[in-house]
Amino acid sequence: MNRLGQSHIVAIGGGSFRPSDRYGFMDASGLLRYALDLTGQDRPKLGLMATAVGDASDWLLKMYGAFRDWDVELSHLTVFPMPNVADPREWMLEQDMIYVSGGSVANLAALWRLHGFDEAFEEAWRSGVVLAGQSAGALCWHVGGNTDSFGPELRPWAEGLALLPYSCGVHYNSDPQRRPLLHESIASGELPEGYAADEGVALHYVDREFIQAVTVDPAGYAYKIERDGEGRVKEFRVEPRLLTP
Repeated sequence: MNRLGQSHIVAIGGGSFRPSDRYGFMDASGLLRYALDLTGQDRPKLGLMATAVGDASDWLLKMYGAFRDWDVELSHLTVFPMPNVADPREWMLEQDMIYVSGGSVANLAALWRLHGFDEAFEEAWRSGVVLAGQSAGALCWHVGGNTDSFGPELRPWAEGLALLPYSCGVHYNSDPQRRPLLHESIASGELPEGYAADEGVALHYVDREFIQAVTVDPAGYAYKIERDGEGRVKEFRVEPRLLTP
């Protein structure tokens, strides 16, 4: 349980990991340090999940490598070809934080529901396990957003776990399809009102309330998108807090 006994979600628009000059590894960014600090633990238990990329071993190895210099206790949960732990629910509840990679959010959600992970995640979240992730790993906690799970042309998707009653936009300043489709989907009612994040920006929720945005990119922003009458939306830019290196 984190020190305040609260439920935290950190949804990252992009930039969880940065290229490193050392041996071709990735480095975990300050966004993940921010999320880990929410656990209140000196040496937090950090669980990694790469369901959205089919539990690809290279992705898991990259994530393990990114935390090579961090004082964390790492483990991971896979579903292919079967769960790698005897009791996935127990594994989730034992973590201080769970990080979910990007990839196909539609496939991720289908597999999680098949294995009962949706209910286990809600239990872990309510018990104080910090939930975090990038792209698909950010969308999944919301009602939905836009996804390339079905092909290169983005489509609205509203099958998320809905721990948060909002839509979510990711890669907001790096993919020109993202903003107009999210606006259209919210204006039509296909998706609820919500929040979006540029690369290097994270959305921080406590319980179901958006608290603040944080960034490792001085040029990055977050956004709130609301309906504005019939078939229209308003977008408000949210100034994020710049994290020190």
